[in-house]
Amino acid sequence: MTFERPLDADASAAAAGNARVGGSDYAPPLWLRSPHVQTVLASSPWRRQRGARRLAGTGAVTTEHLVDGGDGVRLHGLHSVVPGQAPRGLALLLHGWEGSTESSYMRLTAARMLERGFEVFRLNFRDHGGSHHLNEAIFHSNRIDEVVHAAVDVARRFPARPMVAAGYSLGGNFALRLGLRAPAAGLQLAGVAAVCPVIDPARTMLYMERGHRLYLRHFERNWRASLRRKRELFPQRHTFDDATLKLGMRELTDWLVHTHTDFGSIDRYFDGYSIAGDRLAALQVPADILMSADDPVIPLDEFHALALPGHARVELSRWGGHCGFLLDARLDGFAERWVTARLATHADAAREAGTRTRLAAAIHANPTGA
Repeated sequence: MTFERPLDADASAAAAGNARVGGSDYAPPLWLRSPHVQTVLASSPWRRQRGARRLAGTGAVTTEHLVDGGDGVRLHGLHSVVPGQAPRGLALLLHGWEGSTESSYMRLTAARMLERGFEVFRLNFRDHGGSHHLNEAIFHSNRIDEVVHAAVDVARRFPARPMVAAGYSLGGNFALRLGLRAPAAGLQLAGVAAVCPVIDPARTMLYMERGHRLYLRHFERNWRASLRRKRELFPQRHTFDDATLKLGMRELTDWLVHTHTDFGSIDRYFDGYSIAGDRLAALQVPADILMSADDPVIPLDEFHALALPGHARVELSRWGGHCGFLLDARLDGFAERWVTARLATHADAAREAGTRTRLAAAIHANPTGA
């Protein structure tokens, strides 16, 4: 196995057992090699502002849409297109847990995809991005059906092809599950990309509990605020008290499972959206995964144990933190460039394959050329 940039010895040895795992060429300056600096700066106000400026600089027109999640579910999203530009394809972008369409990585990835000629649709999950009022029931991570349904609706409304998808963190998990379900849903995806995706939720929870409390507190604070907003909007449906909102992450998740899902236990709930082991082996859509060895939120070893098809690949970086991969003091990111490059490659391959198929069909229909 050849690595463009070697990982540490243990990671290299583990990666050697999987022919579809390779190194990333991401190398930040020394001052950006702390995983905590990477992770905190990646979600900072300065980087969100950087994303807003970059997106505005594309000249794209962005419009709001409510898309059909099936069974009466409505999800909010933003469609962006550069006027007068023939679209190269359509990119669907999915944010992480308690992120939104306006997260810095969503804006910056959208800007780069627009600069490469794509139309972009940024989708908010249920109860994200100020969309709590659209549905009474609370968001949880097993709500993949509505995301698949929404993706089909997006594809129907915006016919630019090929269509590709990408996600970050929990959004990366959703993007990979979307890739798994796309054929059965009649959704033609040319490829998917995932940055630091959640692989095994149970182990991710344990990893955060044993790691720096900063990240657990961050998610707890944002989730409590989301639940509080839901209660304000639907007081007859959601009657939980303030004591519930003071529960820790594991206890609050257990409450969610028992009161708002049919899983019956937190273990079954976590297993419901796990993509660990061989669960991605059936992927029919080309897929790329970018992961950092120093991610403080998601364990690295889960990626070495993935059983992947030949058209899926994991790229491991020594640095990057959780969805950081920052390059410089301007807070530009390697991950957004990586996503754009991978999705553009998949779109080009799908377009070329379609051209060859149409040519072969034309020759077959008229073999003499008459």
